[in-house]
Amino acid sequence: MSQAVQAKQADRLKKLRDLHIKRNEARVNNHQEVVEEDKQMKLPSNWEARQRKAEWLLNDDKLRQEAKEKGQDYNRLKLLNMTAMEADAIDRKKKRQNPDPGFSDYEEATARQYNRMISNMKVDMNAYQRQKDKLGKAFYAEANTYLHDKVKDSKEGIDRMVDDLEKQIAKRNKFSRRRTHNDEADIDYINERNMKFNAKLERYYGEHTTQIKQNLERGTAI
Repeated sequence: MSQAVQAKQADRLKKLRDLHIKRNEARVNNHQEVVEEDKQMKLPSNWEARQRKAEWLLNDDKLRQEAKEKGQDYNRLKLLNMTAMEADAIDRKKKRQNPDPGFSDYEEATARQYNRMISNMKVDMNAYQRQKDKLGKAFYAEANTYLHDKVKDSKEGIDRMVDDLEKQIAKRNKFSRRRTHNDEADIDYINERNMKFNAKLERYYGEHTTQIKQNLERGTAI
């Protein structure tokens, strides 16, 4: 009788230990999922698209190298394997590229200048892959990723930046000339910088604000 009780008690203790183990496993898995979800929420909204693009570029460069080794024209091979719908989508995308909607705000103008500056840059996929292997998970930096002393700019990259800045300065000096002052024009500025800003506003919004300005001058504005 005592052996049966002991066996029953041992079975209950075994079940209790199993429940404790499962509970601990569930707690660990739940914590990992919470951490992963928090990590995903801190990433930029286009993070997955950027990763897919980087992987596509690596694969495209690999296929291009293989075609080059075989003496084949990679661009021709791509066209042969492309469907009519894909070709039509690429053609529409090319027609939409680099639109010039005019000045809207300084943030948009800065973004357009940045995209214009990098449009002609050639990506070194070998250096990209080496840096990716070296940094590991830190390659896709997050808000709390520490990259100090891990990434160093190459001499070639610094030289390219200096050359580009010199070209920008030369271009700016070429088009920067003092406009002829008109003594009969209305004075609606307090200094030269404000005058240029007002002229820019007038250039983009003048046709929409002409009636408001006239009403203010006549004193009939509501």
